[in-house]
Amino acid sequence: MATSNQLTPGMTISINNSLYRVESVVKVNVPKGTPFIKAKLRDLSDDELVEKSFKLNQAIKDVSLIERNLEFLYPEGDGYLFLDIVNLEHVLVPVSVVGEKVNFLKEGVDLKAFFYGDTIFSIELPQFLELMVSKTHNEDRSGAKTAILETGAKIEVPPFIEVGDIIKVDTKTEEYIQRV
Repeated sequence: MATSNQLTPGMTISINNSLYRVESVVKVNVPKGTPFIKAKLRDLSDDELVEKSFKLNQAIKDVSLIERNLEFLYPEGDGYLFLDIVNLEHVLVPVSVVGEKVNFLKEGVDLKAFFYGDTIFSIELPQFLELMVSKTHNEDRSGAKTAILETGAKIEVPPFIEVGDIIKVDTKTEEYIQRV
């Protein structure tokens, strides 16, 4: 157990059986009233950002997530099959956990997965991936054109990018970085 005064960014806490990662914490002093702690929390089940206020010294259940390195194998049924790189176990990750990150998954991509007990709560792609352009669409007025990558992701690329090019993509912002 921890208290609200001990909240720091990066901590994982449990509120009403939901897990949240602390993104930011601010102590708020009110001229006429009791000071409190205001925190921005990321819900690990749906990646939603929420704000929550806590009383000073309020008890908070902090939890430790176990980080495991997984390698993407292929889609299977209602999820995605990964290989735990350390113990060589197969791990089936539900579609709800993968979400939009599926647009950057291809065979052999290594990523981090966060577990609480046997339940996987989130995955984290590498920030940069090198992917092949499989299709491009005509340029728009700004000179950029849309590229469809081998994984199915659609991103804006410069006009000189052609089908078959390997490009570096930022998976967090879903933006083109450079041609490889």
